[in-house]
Amino acid sequence: MKNTDELARRNSEAEAGGGPQRIAKQHEAGKLTARERIDLLVDQGTFSELDKFVTHRSQNFGLADKRYLGDGVVTGTGMINGRPACVFAQDFTVFGGSLAAMHARKIVKLMDLAERLGCPVIGLNDSGGARIQEGVESLGGYADIFLRNTLLSGVVPQLSLIMGPCAGGAVYSPAITDFILMVAGTSHMFITGPDVIKTVTKEEVSKEVLGGADTHSSISGVAHLEAQSEQHCIEMCKKLLSYLPQNNLDTAPLVMSGDLAAREDPSLDTLIPSQSNLPYDIKVLIGSIADGNEFFEIQPVFAPNIVIGFVRMNGRSVGVVANQPSALAGCLDINASIKAARFVRFCDAFNIPLLTLVDVPGFLPGLQQEHGGIIRHGAKLLYAFAEATVPKVTVITRKAYGGAYDVMSSKHIRADVNLAYPSAEIAVMGPEGAVSIIFRKELDDAAAQGRQKECREQLVNDYRAKFSNPWEAAELGFIDAVIRPRETRAKVIEAFFLLSTKRQSVPKKKHGNIPL
Repeated sequence: MKNTDELARRNSEAEAGGGPQRIAKQHEAGKLTARERIDLLVDQGTFSELDKFVTHRSQNFGLADKRYLGDGVVTGTGMINGRPACVFAQDFTVFGGSLAAMHARKIVKLMDLAERLGCPVIGLNDSGGARIQEGVESLGGYADIFLRNTLLSGVVPQLSLIMGPCAGGAVYSPAITDFILMVAGTSHMFITGPDVIKTVTKEEVSKEVLGGADTHSSISGVAHLEAQSEQHCIEMCKKLLSYLPQNNLDTAPLVMSGDLAAREDPSLDTLIPSQSNLPYDIKVLIGSIADGNEFFEIQPVFAPNIVIGFVRMNGRSVGVVANQPSALAGCLDINASIKAARFVRFCDAFNIPLLTLVDVPGFLPGLQQEHGGIIRHGAKLLYAFAEATVPKVTVITRKAYGGAYDVMSSKHIRADVNLAYPSAEIAVMGPEGAVSIIFRKELDDAAAQGRQKECREQLVNDYRAKFSNPWEAAELGFIDAVIRPRETRAKVIEAFFLLSTKRQSVPKKKHGNIPL
């Protein structure tokens, strides 16, 4: 009986965290506690805690008299929508959630377990950083976690939910994980905080502007999703997980919606404007062809000229990469290339087929883009598509010009099924630019005769008739079929069904050298 009483006492002590006052302060800041967050994330009654009674071993700077069971992090396993996951949640009420030797050891132990089990790792980050009193042991603890993040990359999905501060070395673990979710107003990520920046560079900046959820969602691209509350963040996490497999040897769960595979949408026949310089919203097309018209977008406000995210098609998860004509005319720039390349590589690592929707006039021109390394960054997307061995289906809806045609999962870089609408324009460049180069002498002669306008119009029309259509590419076999827009869903699902037994590999090697 005595041992049972002692167990109950220790359980109660561990679950109290930093005590009622600190818990109240956490709530006043608009934040949940570590255990409250886990309760929302995992299926009710399924959380099995590990290392609940672990404490630090440090004697430095008065720490010997300050021991908390759990050492500022809750770790364990649970079910999320009926599927196993490994979860850790830093407890800001204990030492500000700071990471130290035993704190890190608990996380490392959990990550090693995730590798053996083949299940996702979800980290709920809320930490003031390294525990200064433990010195290099804290730094070593971070490095031990970074190593696991790297070794588990492409093996099991890793998701980071930023629920509070995340500064200094603490940001690198989330940065290595697959997806970062942040909460507006309460979560922050930065290498150096506002005070340090003010001291070193004399710049004055708020935490929110420097590293808030809006900043990282729209400017830096560090965050993949921005939530309006912690509850919203956790719901987004659960939704995202539903599209993902448990590990790299698994496939994503089949979720049938009752939506007909052969469903047609006549409205798509008029979605693409007849004038090729007019915009339209590619998300309308994505929603139309998805099961239940449901599209889970990733990084919706960063580099909006390219759209990425997940849909289900006939119950199967599919990763979508699509140019967005309503933003920068769908041009590929540095940020869009990086955004799409990482998503393509994630999908390839976890056996998620890729659907590419193409309407791209080319790479964004300009001094800033060239000096920023558009050649190197654009090559990342080319590399990612060429390297990917998952089933790849491409649909050219309108423009596919120049090198961007090649990059956007063309037949030449091992796309499996390439389709095009009758409105597709596949050429080295647009008619206006092409005519100016090819027929420079003719245009000069026409100008001398005062008939340059008529001459240009005729030449543009001739070029458009020859190349600004899908027929030349179809005749060469670079396009497998020209389809009516209304039948996109049926044709894409048909293609993915055909590709369900696809087998393809890359030459044996340790790894490639992607142009980082």
